[in-house]
Amino acid sequence: MSEQARKHQRVARILGREIRGGALRTGSRLPGEHALTQRFSVSRSTVREALRSLADEGLVRTHPGIGSFVSFDGTPLDNRHGWTQALTAQGVPPETTVLRLETVEEPALSTRLGLESAQFLAVDRMRTLPDGVRLSLERSRVPLHPGLEEVPETGLLDGSLTATLTAAGLVVASGEQSATAVPLTPGDAAQLERPAGTTFLRVTRTGRSPVGSVVEHVVSLLDPERFELRTSFGETEPP
Repeated sequence: MSEQARKHQRVARILGREIRGGALRTGSRLPGEHALTQRFSVSRSTVREALRSLADEGLVRTHPGIGSFVSFDGTPLDNRHGWTQALTAQGVPPETTVLRLETVEEPALSTRLGLESAQFLAVDRMRTLPDGVRLSLERSRVPLHPGLEEVPETGLLDGSLTATLTAAGLVVASGEQSATAVPLTPGDAAQLERPAGTTFLRVTRTGRSPVGSVVEHVVSLLDPERFELRTSFGETEPP
């Protein structure tokens, strides 16, 4: 093994241990490349190789160039594992109520996502803050992969869609996300206990597996008084 390979493996091993051990909290931003080169006394190329190794393990994600994310009360949220886990990580554990859990056929969505089958597992959830404020309404559609057929009868594993998907061998590795402001329909407004026409942030997210297949398509309605969309671009550190 070359000296370069030993160095990047050492960096990846130390960072991986810190992530798994909680020293680097889920959703927190890793130090920049320059800071890591200084900490480990290695080159940028070594740091980049280490980060690629961590990305292959699913421990980190990189966003070169342009990226966007949703924040809660000004704090960035890592939504890979859903809003409940993202909010809990920020110290705001919401109550999650499952409104719908069944298999459905949605040909229009299937066509839009380029899927052969129109069968989905439909999971609709409401998230409520401890003070009773209904914060978000989320509608997830998961292509009906083997192992998911019995979920409507057995329920979500530990009450978590992410845990249910993981148990079925389905892991989100990448995806696309967009957001727009929309007026609440009368039905959505009634569920969220807001006046019809109230503006909410609608976030549409499609999560994909490591090979690019669709794992989950989610449309979330988020209270814009607590959530906002942020973007970042360009280099954050000198080269």
